[in-house]
Amino acid sequence: MTKYYILYAILLLVLASLIDCPAQPKPEAFPYHLSDSTKNREMSAAMRRAFDNYLSPLNPENELYSQFKYTELEGFDYGAEDGTITRRDPSKVILENGKYYVWYTKRHTSVPPQGAANSNDTIASTDWDLAEIWYATSTDGFIWEEQGVAVKRPPKPQPGWRAVATPDILKFKGRYYLYYQAFLEASGTRGDYCPVGMAHSDSPDGPWTVVNRVIVPTGREGEWDQFAVQDPTPLVHDGRIYLYYKAAFNRPNTVWSGIGLAIAQDPSGPFEKHPLNPVQNSGHEICFFPFKEGVASLVIRDGPEHFTIQYAKDWVNFKIASITEMMPIGPNAYIPDAFLDNGDGRGITWGISHFRNAGEGKRHYSVLARFDCDLSLDVHDPEMKGHNNLWKPEDYYRWGLSKEQKERIDKSNRQLTEK
Repeated sequence: MTKYYILYAILLLVLASLIDCPAQPKPEAFPYHLSDSTKNREMSAAMRRAFDNYLSPLNPENELYSQFKYTELEGFDYGAEDGTITRRDPSKVILENGKYYVWYTKRHTSVPPQGAANSNDTIASTDWDLAEIWYATSTDGFIWEEQGVAVKRPPKPQPGWRAVATPDILKFKGRYYLYYQAFLEASGTRGDYCPVGMAHSDSPDGPWTVVNRVIVPTGREGEWDQFAVQDPTPLVHDGRIYLYYKAAFNRPNTVWSGIGLAIAQDPSGPFEKHPLNPVQNSGHEICFFPFKEGVASLVIRDGPEHFTIQYAKDWVNFKIASITEMMPIGPNAYIPDAFLDNGDGRGITWGISHFRNAGEGKRHYSVLARFDCDLSLDVHDPEMKGHNNLWKPEDYYRWGLSKEQKERIDKSNRQLTEK
């Protein structure tokens, strides 16, 4: 009986405790309207990211979120549109002498690219092989007038003798500098391998003096950028040249592009690569611009964080500021404060990019195009802050299953239905 008395006593104690302790109120549900205090509440990991990782959890209020709109440019001749003329990889756009200037890769060969195995001194291996750097000017950013070649391929064996491509412009202490990929072999011979070359001038119209040496070398054997330093993108920060660049590594089984940073006191170098390289884990074609006290970038494709816009307050440690869609390919922008070094970057609203799949079949070539956006502290364009662009069904269907995929699915269906 003693055992039952003990159990009865425990039950009475439990009941008494329930009577004495009032029920705890349920936590308030997540609010319909956000306020300054909302970010301080307990929330799920997903909602915490929305408040902590981005400039705003709401796209319309995020200064580093935008959609992109495209316009065909006037003034560029692509001949018979048969793949023999291509223009791609534009530089930053700068405003000088009352005109906009842009530099870009141009190839004009007798036949379209034929691959590395079939290339020679006059037949290109890729769209950018045997290319040179040309430039054009405009008064409105829509209609352009091609002015001619800026940097020719130098004599062999100087860096760039095979091709000079993917330029970007720097203005520093009243002089102009073009950085570019300097190919020493046909692209595709071993890969897309090259270091960075440079030319300088007292005028955006040239003439340009080519520096007969590598400005930013590839890394040592075994390092992530051992084969290529591409897409050189110079800005001015803390009185120094901050040159961001791309390298694709983990080849040949896959392509994973990272973004590195090299810093110099003088445009001619020496450039010192940052010890935290790669400073971005994604990105193929890149576009950097000062934003507030830091730097922002468009992370276009390749890697786990593609199709994002990122920001680094310290110019090194980047965080995702927004995720978007239909980003420009091979872009660069009109960045009025790219070289001001004033700690007050205002952002961008337009630039030049390229489409690399003009033409049909093996006669593909690239065309320059204009993109517009609202990544600016000085512009508020709600139309650029929308989302969910709708594509036609046929746009989706043309990326449908391959023959091999259909055969795999058909085989799996037969195996299941024949059991």
